[in-house]
Amino acid sequence: MTYAPSPTPDRALDAATRLAGQVAEALQADLSLRLWDGSVVGLGDQAREDIQLVIAGPQVLRALILRPGLATLFRLFATGALAVEGGSPLQALDRIDHGRLMHLRRRLNLWAVARTALPLLLSPGDRTATVPDWHDARDGEGQGHDRRRDADFIRFHYDVGNEFYGLFLDPAMIYSSAVFPNESAGLDGAQQHKLDLICRKLNLKPGQRLLDIGCGWGGLACHAARHYGVEVHGVTLSPAQLEYGRAEVARQGLGDRVTLELVDYREISGEGVYDAVSQVEMFEHLGFRNHDAHFARVHRLLKPGGLYFHQASVRRGHGPADRNGAPRPTATTRTITRFIFPGGELDTLGMTTAALGRHGFEVLDVQTLREHFERTLRIWSQRLYESRERAVQLAGAPRTRLWLVYFALFARGFQRGAVNVHQTVARRHRAGASGLPMDRAHLYAESAARPSTVIK
Repeated sequence: MTYAPSPTPDRALDAATRLAGQVAEALQADLSLRLWDGSVVGLGDQAREDIQLVIAGPQVLRALILRPGLATLFRLFATGALAVEGGSPLQALDRIDHGRLMHLRRRLNLWAVARTALPLLLSPGDRTATVPDWHDARDGEGQGHDRRRDADFIRFHYDVGNEFYGLFLDPAMIYSSAVFPNESAGLDGAQQHKLDLICRKLNLKPGQRLLDIGCGWGGLACHAARHYGVEVHGVTLSPAQLEYGRAEVARQGLGDRVTLELVDYREISGEGVYDAVSQVEMFEHLGFRNHDAHFARVHRLLKPGGLYFHQASVRRGHGPADRNGAPRPTATTRTITRFIFPGGELDTLGMTTAALGRHGFEVLDVQTLREHFERTLRIWSQRLYESRERAVQLAGAPRTRLWLVYFALFARGFQRGAVNVHQTVARRHRAGASGLPMDRAHLYAESAARPSTVIK
């Protein structure tokens, strides 16, 4: 048996240049590709060179050809074999038409591409793109959940370090979609507005008891106690968040009204203990099989007539589903939950409201925040990108790169409506009036707004 000699580096480079030209003709993007020899190829007829997708070597193109998909892109970005220079991944993605990108295969002459790519497939060199050491490939969407494993999932994502999150979050460390009261509002004010909106939707009154499930760094707990006089019990599975939150409670002098604990809310005993329960974007971590247990537990902990606030990201309510009616994972959600949110699963709005009704809740209000979350993610992306050198020092280069890619993918996902986020208010059913005003004016009236609390 005889073997053809390996192609020279010049042949691989020539093949890469011609392949880039073929992609450019179909993609027509406004950014450029920089190859490993420093040569630059525009990815469209009018492409500028200010933002460049940088390829470290022929093995990068070989990996993309042999295993095209988001998982490969994430690995390549994590290792630095593929990089964006001159802008953030989100700024680069904004230069690409989504429709052309999604239908790129249809626009390409695949036989011509295969002939062009042959020297790259035969090129010598490192043929692997390894996953960073901190990644556990077993943890992905659809994996089983138990309480110990859920705690591991939470710590994977949130115990990166409080200073890392502080690089892009607002001063109150709110890691969920903001609600912008107007077009000119900044992120910090919008997060304070969101906290106040939650408290008003829950109709909080002095002396009531609020359970905040997945309390994060304590922002909502402190806001509710300070401005609404309620007693707050916040629970988290993240030691890093707990340490920060307890320090913040002490700093604000709220120790007599706010208690934060490292405990799974499913371990809280009692029935009818709380006047209100809040859950702000923790639900995505639970997994489909735990949704019914979640709503049953919240129902049990609430007093009859008590209000439940539920903010969660969801998928569109169509597309293929599994035998239980849950949406099947897409390439994007599989990749995000494998590298960023281990164990996470996104349901649909219909699944949420149906589950609430099934477990004895009356749904009172639903508000969509899709455009608010896109704007939130864009601000987070820009802040992290501007602080990327410090982020690398704190969390490492692979994690910093992946967080920037994650923000980019989800910002565009919310922009297109592929994912959404809703605030849902439900009431533990009890015969009679809900006790809420007949309209929503109280939520948005100027007189209802509380003074902003800037936590430093």
